[in-house]
Amino acid sequence: MGERVRAELARIEVAPLAAGLLSAVMESGRHQRVLNELLGALDKLLTNPETLEALRLKIRDELPALFNLYKADAYLLKKIVASTAAFVDEARKQPDHPLRREFDKFMTAFVDRLRGSAGYARRAEALKQDLLARPEVSKLADGAWDSLRAFLERDAASPDSQIRQQLETMLVDVGRQLARDAAIRSEINRGMVRLLGDFVQSQKSGVGRFIADQVKDWDIDVLIGRIELTVGRDLQYIRFNGALIGGLAGLALHGLEQAAKLWL
Repeated sequence: MGERVRAELARIEVAPLAAGLLSAVMESGRHQRVLNELLGALDKLLTNPETLEALRLKIRDELPALFNLYKADAYLLKKIVASTAAFVDEARKQPDHPLRREFDKFMTAFVDRLRGSAGYARRAEALKQDLLARPEVSKLADGAWDSLRAFLERDAASPDSQIRQQLETMLVDVGRQLARDAAIRSEINRGMVRLLGDFVQSQKSGVGRFIADQVKDWDIDVLIGRIELTVGRDLQYIRFNGALIGGLAGLALHGLEQAAKLWL
């Protein structure tokens, strides 16, 4: 399974696939949601004490020693953080903010490069091949299959199996839908009639030979017993009537024979 998955992944062209996925994301506007998440993460980062301290130390290292005597690093950090936070807040609240338009342009250009740039395609293909060649990918595929198999085995043996419950729910829903929709039932019936008709048409010679062979193998006593079982009491009347008619016919023929001898 792992080898099959890797072989199929190796045939996929990553760049056009990524371009198609990003285009679909952009058409629905979901890339702006990604930008919102990034802006939210940046806003949280600006309020993190450890991050602020690291920025202050970085500013302190860049400033001349004289400015540090007046704690210019803290003042500059406060101004930078306040300006950045205000900018982030505006971008998050305004749907037509310039940052959003620039992000749209960036995404459009990136998708175009993925779709038409040979260089991007080569880099994406090289990245994919490097990823597939890593032993971790093989272990991941093997581990995924082992985990899936173990889950299926445990779930099937469990009295409250999730798979069984899902199948039960699905089949009940299908039954309810069939009960409500007469058109679907009629279509299924027509399909079954066509299917059975085609099957009987293709197998009728074999069915006929099978029935004939079965009848040939029956013993005469078995055959009579089956007929008696099927006909029931009517068979006794048939036998009586047959004997009576046969006797009358024989008597009539005998009478005609005797009359003919007397006449001649």
